[in-house]
Amino acid sequence: MKITKIILMLTVLIGLVSCGNKEKKMKNTVLEVTTFSLKTTANSQTFNKLDSKIQDNFTSKQPGFIRRESGVNENGVYTVIVYWKTMTDAEASMKKFMGDVSVADYASMIEGSTMKMNRYTINTDFNANNSKFIEMMSFNLNDNIDKTAFNAINEKVADKTATQKGFIQRITGVDESGKQVVLIYWDTQEDSNAYLQPFMNNSTSKEFMGMMNQPSIVMTRSQVLTYLKETEMTNKNKVVALLNSFNNGDKTPISYINPEKYIQHNLGVADGLAGFGAVMQNAPEGGFKANVIRAFEDGEYVFTHTEYDFFGPKAGFDVFRFENGLIVEHWDNLLEVQKPNPSGRTQFDGATEIKDLDKTEANKKIVANFIEKVLLGHEMDKLTTYINPEKYLQHNPAVADGLDGFGAAMKYFAENGLVMEYTKLHKVLGEGNFVLSISEGKFDKGEHTAFYDLFRLEDGKIVEHWDVISTIPSQSEWKNNNGKF
Repeated sequence: MKITKIILMLTVLIGLVSCGNKEKKMKNTVLEVTTFSLKTTANSQTFNKLDSKIQDNFTSKQPGFIRRESGVNENGVYTVIVYWKTMTDAEASMKKFMGDVSVADYASMIEGSTMKMNRYTINTDFNANNSKFIEMMSFNLNDNIDKTAFNAINEKVADKTATQKGFIQRITGVDESGKQVVLIYWDTQEDSNAYLQPFMNNSTSKEFMGMMNQPSIVMTRSQVLTYLKETEMTNKNKVVALLNSFNNGDKTPISYINPEKYIQHNLGVADGLAGFGAVMQNAPEGGFKANVIRAFEDGEYVFTHTEYDFFGPKAGFDVFRFENGLIVEHWDNLLEVQKPNPSGRTQFDGATEIKDLDKTEANKKIVANFIEKVLLGHEMDKLTTYINPEKYLQHNPAVADGLDGFGAAMKYFAENGLVMEYTKLHKVLGEGNFVLSISEGKFDKGEHTAFYDLFRLEDGKIVEHWDVISTIPSQSEWKNNNGKF
């Protein structure tokens, strides 16, 4: 088990063993816990404001409502906790929520595939109104565990943990299948962290943890949204807002571009804000449209995958570089929208959920090695070192899924005197399981070409691929001198 998971589990267990029989008991009520991530294109600041409105205008008005609170962790995973009087009340609220138009904007920002909900029966009265930090863990006990022994060890640690600075309350429950849940309320995250090491060194605590079925454990540690300090928009949010301004006419996002320094690498657009403005002024009737499908952030860079109506339907990748919160540089690659490929996939569909944030650098290295060794170095025997031979979903308009599809494309090029040659890798950017590579080379009949390749990885292997391949115009046609890369 990774150290981070151990630390997370230990922190939650601290609360489980902390209040013993001192809790105020009440008749059974229902604890509903929902976790989810936002779509990569969602503005988290906007979502947080909508979350408050959902509580005030919808959830709190439903029959049987007791209390609701929301939190988000450092990886952007949200936890929404609602207390209900009965299971019937909880179920009726969720049914209404799914079809209520007043919550549509809020719901549309959630990545549906990440949503998980459980309901537990509890008999503890809530009294942690001022908590700023919540820990949640659900788990099953090992099959051979005696519950009396489990409870006895819980009692041994309870008195000591209850005296720790900043600890407020723990609430436990169980669902119909026997899965248990523990919610831990702390004054601050720092208070929770302070007790980690003493707990880790306690032999009774180690025995206690050993009683849990490890694969069943699900944990989150969240800052309560009510207490989150309002911060300025993230760079990713700024880019999405800028691209969405094509649709809504909002002038505010223009202020996210540095008016004194805007280096343009789209060779058909002049440098600076003046060049950007000139393009907008020459837009066709109805203007431009942009549907941001995926958005990612890597240090000072933000990169997006967008479906454009930009002098016709186009697929595009954009890269923006920030300095001091403002956009100072932009690269892109555009291609006309094509028909679905031989496997029926489009240039836009496929996975969107960002996972494995702790593997970002490792995944970037895998993609860099793939480009350098296989595409630049022609070491084709290493293909399966980087690409999953059992699962490779392809979104290139002309290529089918799998290594067979890749091989068939290469054979077609060779038989028809065409080329796809990578000559230089310029950038590798990533967030979690998504990595974008930007390369230079030759394509088709040898035209000077920019290759933008977006890869999704699972367990150290490439499993999905999107790309935009675009010819680089001759220098005589350039409207700036910054070059494509």
